[in-house]
Formats: sequence, C-alpha cells, structure tokens
Amino acid sequence: MATSFGIDKTQPPANWSHVGFFTLVSLFNLCLVAQVLTVGLAYFYNPEWWKVHVWLVRGYSGLSLLLLLWVYLSQFPQRVRSLTASMPVLLGLQFLTIHLKSPLPLGVVHPLIGFTLFSVSTTLVHRVQRVVFPKPDDAERDAS
Repeated sequence: MATSFGIDKTQPPANWSHVGFFTLVSLFNLCLVAQVLTVGLAYFYNPEWWKVHVWLVRGYSGLSLLLLLWVYLSQFPQRVRSLTASMPVLLGLQFLTIHLKSPLPLGVVHPLIGFTLFSVSTTLVHRVQRVVFPKPDDAERDAS
C-alpha cells in the first residue's frame, strides 16, 4: 500500500533564483510598509520620523534596479516582468514629484504614486509567490 502524504511528485523543486527573487521582492514590500508607517508617524506623532522616511527610500530604492536586472536574467512570466519594470519608474516619479520645483503642484500626486507603488509591489509579491510555490489549481487557472 503506497501513500503519497500529499506530496506532488510532478511538481519540480523551486528554482533558487526564483526563491531569491521572491525574498528580495518581499523585502522591498516590507520596506514600503515601513515607509508608510514612518510617514504616518512623522505627520501624526513626531516630525523627526521624516528623517527615517527619507533614509528608508534612499536605502531600498536600489533594490528596484537589482530586481529589474534579476527579472530579465531569469525565466519569469511577462506579468511579473512588467510589474517589476514599473517599480523603478514609479520610484523615479516619486523623486520627481518631491524634488522638482514647478509652477504646478506636482507634490499632490506623490501619495497617489506611493499608493500605486505599494499596490504594484504587493501584487508582484503574490504573482512571484505563485511562480515559486505553485498550487495545482494555479496551473489550471494560468493555463486558461
């Protein structure tokens, strides 16, 4: 009598390159969460938190370029590639809306771009998770 204990032998083991990418994408997303928390702390609690907010973006923004390079050196679905490619663009727009002095108040779109960046990053974490740790029903859904 043979039992499989729920192990799918048809599922190939996770690609270490994909696992590393997933780890960095998750770290990037956690940095965005910290960034949102620090801006809230700066606005509602103590303006000194603004320094941490600025320090965070300077520290993790380079990850977006590393992820962009990584996603094109590995085999990833097109949706994962396009989400990854949009992150440095959105970060660039974030920098522009804060630092570019213009007669138009570009700073008003800064929070909206930040929300979009967080949404893209979170979606990317979920998409890459499905690539790295696929479920049997994910393969059926992706095929349709």
